[in-house]
Amino acid sequence: MYFDVGEETLWNPSNGAGRLFLRQTQVFEAELRLPSGIGPGKDRGDPDTLEIDASLYAEFVRGLVAWHSRTGHSVILALSEGFVATAVALARRARIEVETLAPGDGLVPDGRDVQVPGAAQAASPSAVDTLDARAREMDRWMAR
Repeated sequence: MYFDVGEETLWNPSNGAGRLFLRQTQVFEAELRLPSGIGPGKDRGDPDTLEIDASLYAEFVRGLVAWHSRTGHSVILALSEGFVATAVALARRARIEVETLAPGDGLVPDGRDVQVPGAAQAASPSAVDTLDARAREMDRWMAR
């Protein structure tokens, strides 16, 4: 598969990894209520070529990182960390600036996800650093 911005291929994963990333993207588009900006490529007949609309993807990834940084639900963090790190690495390749939130910037605003037992907490400094390190690690493993 090819994830392109214009004439530049940002990522060329195996079909399995690419399909999994796309399916997870759909999950997070629904969760965040934001379009990802990933769609059919120039050759619309080829399902393995995808085009990224950089402005939409920037908004999506920034929303994703804000959501991830604000949730204090341990299971949600564990389930989402790899996808968020991959999405950030892809954004960085597209030269999209993605800022991680400072710890304590708040919890998920509507409070829907209650962690039992224990109270939800905003991301710690180590969680923010972990996301950045994980994104850098993903970048090393993502074939162009």
